[in-house]
Order: sequence, then structure tokens, then C-alpha cells
Amino acid sequence: MSNIAEGFERGGDREFIQFLSLAKGSAGEIRSQLCIAFDQHYLNRTQFDDLANRALHIGKLLAGFMNYLKKSQLGGVKYKPVATRPETRNQRLQTS
Repeated sequence: MSNIAEGFERGGDREFIQFLSLAKGSAGEIRSQLCIAFDQHYLNRTQFDDLANRALHIGKLLAGFMNYLKKSQLGGVKYKPVATRPETRNQRLQTS
């Protein structure tokens, strides 16, 4: 979740996709850690299957979102003219 938030805040699709890729990799890491937890008997088969399937599903959702962004004409806030960019919280604080 933190990788997704960080990538989104960078304001450009290329960087966002990069951070979505990191998040997808983290979902794969979780599946690996679940295998270890199952092998060490911290999880039973039902728990393992449920959690591993959830992690796999999240990875697929992230891959689909990445593919959508790659095909999209949207470039992110970073690539909009300055006058049309949404105001950030920091900018509001500076002008107050």
C-alpha cells in the first residue's frame, strides 16, 4: 500500500507504474513468506490457500492496473499545465 501511495504522489504515470510494479513484487514476496509460514506449521492448509489466493489476486489486479495505465492517454498531474494542476496541501498552507 505504501508503494502505491508513494508512486501516486509522484504525479506521473511512469513513476506510478514503477511503484505499482514494486507493490506487485511485494505481493509475490508475501506468497513466498506464506510458503515458509506453512512449512513451519504457523498456518494450516486452509489459511495458507486463502491468503496465497488473496495475494495472487492482488498481484493480478495490480498487473491489470499497470496495463491500463500503459495504454492510457493520461500522463498524470506532473504533465498538466501548471494552471490546471490541483492545488496541494503544502501550497494551500503557503498561501494562507
